[in-house]
Amino acid sequence: MACLVSRSGRELQRYNNKGGRQVVGCIPYRYKEDMDGNMSNELEVLVVSSQKCQTLMFPKGGWELDETLEEAASRESLEEAGVIGIVEHTLGQWNFISKRHGIYYEGYMFPLFVKEQLDLWPEKNLRLRIWMTVAQAREACHHWWMKEALDILVKRLRSPQQWKDISIN
Repeated sequence: MACLVSRSGRELQRYNNKGGRQVVGCIPYRYKEDMDGNMSNELEVLVVSSQKCQTLMFPKGGWELDETLEEAASRESLEEAGVIGIVEHTLGQWNFISKRHGIYYEGYMFPLFVKEQLDLWPEKNLRLRIWMTVAQAREACHHWWMKEALDILVKRLRSPQQWKDISIN
């Protein structure tokens, strides 16, 4: 059973040595099913709307003191997008300027292979979630660093070794 309440507050929030928040996000992805219910090789990614406006992005939020990067990525995907899955190897770390505070934040991104999509999740009434093609998501995503992470994910998933690993499982 998933928790239906988002964490709130900044008491456990991690900050870098310059006072910028450390945030963690995921790119939830799946392979589209064909008419017979078989998995195709067409990739879909899940974007969510911002709480403050309707801009689109991948789920992300603060990395807290009591969790690993992977746990934070998984939690954010559950809270913001209502998906549960396998957090895979990191896509990288980016530094970006917070528009609100004007200081550098650190952002870490992970792929999340979605295994389950919930009907109820903590931020269901605060956000839209939309499955898109990679091209649509790249166009719609609000943050440059998330677009770079998406490019890395696509390149990783298209490598021959990745397809070999998927077909074995």
